[in-house]
Amino acid sequence: MANPHAGEVALVIDGEPRVLKLTLGALAELEAGLQTGSLADLVARFEGEAFSSRDVLALIVAGLRGGGWRGRAEDLVAAEIEGGLVGAAQAAAELLARAFAGPQ
Repeated sequence: MANPHAGEVALVIDGEPRVLKLTLGALAELEAGLQTGSLADLVARFEGEAFSSRDVLALIVAGLRGGGWRGRAEDLVAAEIEGGLVGAAQAAAELLARAFAGPQ
C-alpha cells in the first residue's frame, strides 16, 4: 500500500500492485535520462498538459526504481498498466506533485 505522505503512488502493472516513489537517486537518474530540458521543464510540461508518452514512461520507470524495482524502460513495453495511458499519466503527475510538495 502506498503512503502518500511519504511521496508514494500506487500503480497496478500486469495485475501486480506496485509502489512508486521519486527518491533523490531516482530523480537524478530521471534527469540524466531526459531527452530535453531539466526536471523543472518536465514539471512545466505536466502543468501545461504538454507532456509526452516518453515523459510518462520516464516518470513511471523512475518511480518504480525509487520503489525498489531493478528493471528498465524496455521491460515495460508490453506491460499492461491499470487505467491505460490515462492511468499511467495520472500516476506520473501524482508522483511529480508528491515529490515537490512541501511537508503536509
